[in-house]
Amino acid sequence: MALGDMQVAGPDDTETQGAAGMVGPAAAAGLSFVVADDHPMVRDALALALAGAFPGARIAQAGSLAETQAALDAGGEVDLVILDLDMPGMLGLSGLAALRNAHPSVPVAIVSATTNPAAMRQAITMGAAGFIPKLAAADRFVEAVQAILAGAVWLPEDAHGETVADPDQDLARRAAQLTPQQHRVLSLMVEGKANKLIAYEMQISEPTVKAHVTEILRKLGVSSRTQAVILAQRLAPGPTPLAQTATAPD
Repeated sequence: MALGDMQVAGPDDTETQGAAGMVGPAAAAGLSFVVADDHPMVRDALALALAGAFPGARIAQAGSLAETQAALDAGGEVDLVILDLDMPGMLGLSGLAALRNAHPSVPVAIVSATTNPAAMRQAITMGAAGFIPKLAAADRFVEAVQAILAGAVWLPEDAHGETVADPDQDLARRAAQLTPQQHRVLSLMVEGKANKLIAYEMQISEPTVKAHVTEILRKLGVSSRTQAVILAQRLAPGPTPLAQTATAPD
């Protein structure tokens, strides 16, 4: 769906939704959330805000992309994932693409420290249902979640007029083609690990890793591991240092 076709809500729009945008006590008790952030205090604060706003809702917590995927794979309907972009396994927006690819029917709201409006819009382009700054107050966070549950795409006011450059949109589309396994291989490539170490960590054979690498390069439209790592880092919400051994042998 194009950005122009979306119902994009901001802080003021949430207040005008009135009762239609609110979740009643009976509905709140049936809601299910996954809060994913690698900082326990942040996770607890977000979970506490959700528990106060939606009494009786089920709230699972995760500290990495792998734990988030496990929580979703465990079964049961999840109404919203609250996802941090900067936690183990994520690779920024590439992790969002992997999660959306594996669970396309589950809405995802990004909660991030980045204040880059273009990154916020790019997250929406890649399928996020909203982008909530970590600097937002707890009541604003709840208002954003209410709007998303009501079907809106939520962005801060200063991100509404931003556009995403065509090359970045194309990169987002290419990254979204990666399977969860390929995303995991790519994240280990960014860490500078060679195929043998990747095979060991993922408990798969080295030829399987090589096959994944070949597919990653094909889907990203590049010809080397280094180029793939550079593209992956472009999807990060902020500057990320290049892996020291990104040119590990194929």
